[in-house]
Amino acid sequence: MPNQATARALEPDIVGRLARFFPDATPVRIPIKLSRTHGNGNGDSGPHENVFLQETVIEFGTPREVLFVTDRPLEFADRVLIESNDGSLHAEGSVVAVQYHPGKTAVAVRFLKHVPNWIVKS
Repeated sequence: MPNQATARALEPDIVGRLARFFPDATPVRIPIKLSRTHGNGNGDSGPHENVFLQETVIEFGTPREVLFVTDRPLEFADRVLIESNDGSLHAEGSVVAVQYHPGKTAVAVRFLKHVPNWIVKS
């Protein structure tokens, strides 16, 4: 489907507009699984229920944030779980910025806890 390929090609541009607000943002391409988390909200290790949302790709990252496009409804302060397909990244975060586009939303998620060395600048 050529239209789908065109839409995929535009995603880095959509996220790039949001990335301008994050001076440390570095382009990356990391496939992830995105889930919405539902817990007690106070950081305790109480029961959590994760609801799978979709697979997407981190287009930009900073040491504390990841930026990507989703076609699922996410809003400021929503909690999500970010899991790389290879298992090297498994972190919970909170939505800190959104930009709405027709059929897509560019999202920035800030990790709730420090994630060491998840992004390495060369």
